[in-house]
Amino acid sequence: MRNARSQRVKVAGGFAALVALVLSSCVRRETFPVEPAIKFQSFTEFRDIGANQRDSASLVIYFTDGDGDIGLDDSDSSPPFNTGSDYYYNLFVEYEELQNDVWVPVSLALPLRYRIPRITPTGQNKALEGEIAVALPWRIIPDSVTRTVRFNVRLVDRKLHESNRVYTDPIVVVP
Repeated sequence: MRNARSQRVKVAGGFAALVALVLSSCVRRETFPVEPAIKFQSFTEFRDIGANQRDSASLVIYFTDGDGDIGLDDSDSSPPFNTGSDYYYNLFVEYEELQNDVWVPVSLALPLRYRIPRITPTGQNKALEGEIAVALPWRIIPDSVTRTVRFNVRLVDRKLHESNRVYTDPIVVVP
């Protein structure tokens, strides 16, 4: 009797292990290209209520990266990530104005470059996806006339793979 019960437990245990193996093989592992890819998510303005003027804005992008090498630490200070290098920063935001129906890049007094912190995936699958939100100092944009503006964004990973470029929706700035 013990033998029969023992065999049923072994069969049931083996069956459970087989089901677990089959189900684990059904778990979807994301695979993305090694170059980061970004998508515009949102742009939100914030106002200083007391002064009734724009204060800042938040720009959010969605990103994917197949080999998980997004972001930089303080220890990433050797070339090409050293101070003064083009790659000291890894997220670049550029300002454009609509002039005569053409988008024209405009240099601002304060360049919009960001050093996104290192994101380290755990486990065997190094693919990353998520959102990056940055604060934009809205006061850098001249407020003298009504204008239509937009921002374009690109991301660079630690292997210097550059993402696609994405654009915000047009933003009407009213003084």
